[in-house]
Amino acid sequence: MTDNGTTDTAHLIRYLGRGGFSPSVVDRAAGTSVFTEDGRELLDFTSGQMSAILGHSHPEIVATLGQQAGRLDHLYSGMLSRPVLELCRRLAESLPAPLDKTMLLSTGGEANEAALRMAKLVTGGHEVVSFARSWHGMTQAAAGATYSAGRGGYGPAAPGNFALPVPDRFRPDIVDADGRLDWRRQLDLAFDLIDAQSTGSLAACLVEPILSSGGIVDLPPGYLGALRDKCHERGMLLILDEAQTGLCRTGDWYAFERDGVVPDVITLSKTLGAGLPLSAVVTSAEIEQRAHDLGFLFLTTHVNDPLPAAVGNTVLDVLTRDRLDVRAAELGQRLRDGLNDLAARHPVIGDVRGRGLLVGLELVTAGGGTEDTDRLGAAVTRRAGELGLHMNIVQLPGMGGTFRIAPALTATEAEIDRGVEILDKALGDAA
Repeated sequence: MTDNGTTDTAHLIRYLGRGGFSPSVVDRAAGTSVFTEDGRELLDFTSGQMSAILGHSHPEIVATLGQQAGRLDHLYSGMLSRPVLELCRRLAESLPAPLDKTMLLSTGGEANEAALRMAKLVTGGHEVVSFARSWHGMTQAAAGATYSAGRGGYGPAAPGNFALPVPDRFRPDIVDADGRLDWRRQLDLAFDLIDAQSTGSLAACLVEPILSSGGIVDLPPGYLGALRDKCHERGMLLILDEAQTGLCRTGDWYAFERDGVVPDVITLSKTLGAGLPLSAVVTSAEIEQRAHDLGFLFLTTHVNDPLPAAVGNTVLDVLTRDRLDVRAAELGQRLRDGLNDLAARHPVIGDVRGRGLLVGLELVTAGGGTEDTDRLGAAVTRRAGELGLHMNIVQLPGMGGTFRIAPALTATEAEIDRGVEILDKALGDAA
């Protein structure tokens, strides 16, 4: 801190776009709370960066880090270790056939980069389809498939990237006779346009089952199956980015299970390491064999490192033992009930949506202007922080009134209720 009590950021590169750093320096974190150097406690309703599904400083994660670091932490990238082999086996057992081949990396951006590289190699194409409000990472191919932010000012994106309209049921763009989203017609029209633009080199479709940075938009039931069919008709691979939805957060082990649709490739990250840098690409033996035969190469310094793999194994231990898929569904229902109660009393709440403990709350204003809604969202976020609740708003222009709410799966009923109570007061004070 500086002499006047503000945070000294003089030597930091500002990497948050137009956004700024939080005003306080965090000293420690435990469970669902973070504690600042100036003595404040904040209930963390974002699980860190939507990652710490077991809460902060979970004792079993802490123990694993100490034990594994003292035994084996890092290896040459071509060497293997028991934690890596074990985690890959267990991920295969947790997923439906034929998803049984895994590589472990550090971040979600890396995992999506590797998945897209593999898809391009095995299909022989290079064109990639993703949602118009997507976020898949900031490395080259992942950034090319990201439309929610970061496209302006950096030169041309990789050629062959196409955007799908988002099937947003709260703000539908193509509607049926009853005024509801007609997602089948929307999807048909989208692929008509993609086919018209494609050079015949379609390789992959990379999507989230629930768009997070895009506003917590849950794909309508049936959409994922129809999208899978569109992909396979064109020889494309369907890649699901389950960075935030994977590993129990939605009430299922994987969000795609609701639809009974098995992707060609799934990428995991954030939740797999429960806040530690660990990600995975999982695909079928058939696709892996084709990639290997063609000389698939994707190498990083920390590919298949033993220390984060050991953490991943502990995460799976806790999720399984404590049945946190069931817990997420129960707590998610409690959270949704609380937010729906707020919606009945606060006219500025336009919609509550999501699954399990990944919930979106969208504000609306009387005039309907996006600038007014953005200002209101910022005011509610600021007031909630003052009252002891850390909230996250979507950063897309015009969507700053949409909150992404993702408490840890280990939160208590009392903590869920306390968060809703603080939000109630913040809404009343700000609105």
